[in-house]
Formats: sequence, structure tokens, C-alpha cells
Amino acid sequence: MSDLVRGWSLAWSEEFDGAAGGPADPRTWRAETGGGGWGNAELQYYTGGSENAFLDGASNLAVVVRRTEPRLREDRYGGCVYTSARLISKDRVALRYGLVQARIQVPDGRGIWPGFWMLGQDIGTTGWPQCGEIDVMEILGHDPAVVHATVHGPGYSGSAGVTASHRARASLAAGFHVYSVAWEPGRIRWFLDDQLYATVTPGDLRGRPWVFDHDFYLLINVAVGGTFPGNPDTSLAFPRTMLIDYI
Repeated sequence: MSDLVRGWSLAWSEEFDGAAGGPADPRTWRAETGGGGWGNAELQYYTGGSENAFLDGASNLAVVVRRTEPRLREDRYGGCVYTSARLISKDRVALRYGLVQARIQVPDGRGIWPGFWMLGQDIGTTGWPQCGEIDVMEILGHDPAVVHATVHGPGYSGSAGVTASHRARASLAAGFHVYSVAWEPGRIRWFLDDQLYATVTPGDLRGRPWVFDHDFYLLINVAVGGTFPGNPDTSLAFPRTMLIDYI
């Protein structure tokens, strides 16, 4: 047991056990699907089913980015050059405070943008960013040694999010790492492999609303291209895979 985990009690976990090719537990996860850029000029089409998200039979969830076949691109994927997956726990598993962590091996490559994050459960009524967003982990594939931690809320969303970055000693795509937030009333702390590297409190928001004291749900995805990571170049080989060992 790590020093970070000691002192917390387990309330819920996801181990991604099951036969190879099977789906993530539908009692927890559902797929959000479609293209259209997702607000960031992204290039992927998120699919349902097991095309881009499936259990690998070794207690991991695989989220796989593929290049679409040109003959299917317009009819099936709205013209998107890539497919990927975005799984959410909305209305199935919600959290309010706690130590939230996942052991993940991220993919690398220019334009590849894996993330593990949370959104306010009330997004359907309040909208974004009023619902709040906590990004536990984002990686930009062209610089995979750096992990990014961000919160978004009213007056500090998108490129104005309150953010911090931490550079590891080597590429985080070379193996599994544990990404965590310790989320408490009035404080959120980020850890990479139990090392604290960022903290946000209401005082860091300069009078803007703190919107992190209600239920949030989980998201796992790998985006491709867009305003934050830039787009892949033609030399990048596909598929690219993110593996999630546990949450």
C-alpha cells in the first residue's frame, strides 16, 4: 500500500476484469459517440461497441485510436479520419470528494490526446463550465513526459483554465503510471505516482466561483488533434492504444 492511499478507505473500484474483447462494465460505463470536433476542433469520431474500447483479457481496458478506411469515412464516421472512444459514468457512478486515481499507460504521438477527468453531474441543467471540470490527467502525445492537471469553471474555462504541468523523468508512454487527485472541500491536489505536483484552492480562483462541492462523474477518452495538442502528421502509425489497469 502506498503512502498516498494509506488513511483512505476504498468506496468503489473498477478493475476491468473480463474476457478479451468484452465491453467495460455497462453498469458503470456508457459510450458517448459522434464527431463534430467536440468543441476543440478534434478530428476523431467516438464509436460505441467494442471497435475502439474493449477489455484486453489481462485486466486492462484498451481505448484504441484507429485511422478510418477511406471507403467508410463519409458514410459511417461523418468524414472523420480517426475513430476512438469516450466512456463516461454519468448517472451510473458519481463521486463527491475522495482520492480518485487510475493506473494508466498512455499512448504517445503528435496529435494524440489521452485524458482521465471528471465533469459535474449537473451538466445537463447548468451546462459547461458552470458544472465544473476536474482534469485528473491529460497528456499531449508530442511531449509524453509531461502530465497536465486543470480545473475549469465559470470565468476560467478552456484556455483560461487553472492549470499546472509536471515533467516526469522519462516518457509516461513507456509504462504504467498512477494518476491521482485528492479531492476535498476547498482543496484539490494532483499526484503522479504518489508525488504531489499541484494544488488548487478557492483562493487561486481570484474571486471566481468554486464549483467543486457536488457530485461528479468520470470520463476516459483519447482525442485526436484539435486546439490543444495539434494534429497528427502523416508519419504517425496507427492504431494507438491507452491501457487502463484500474480506477
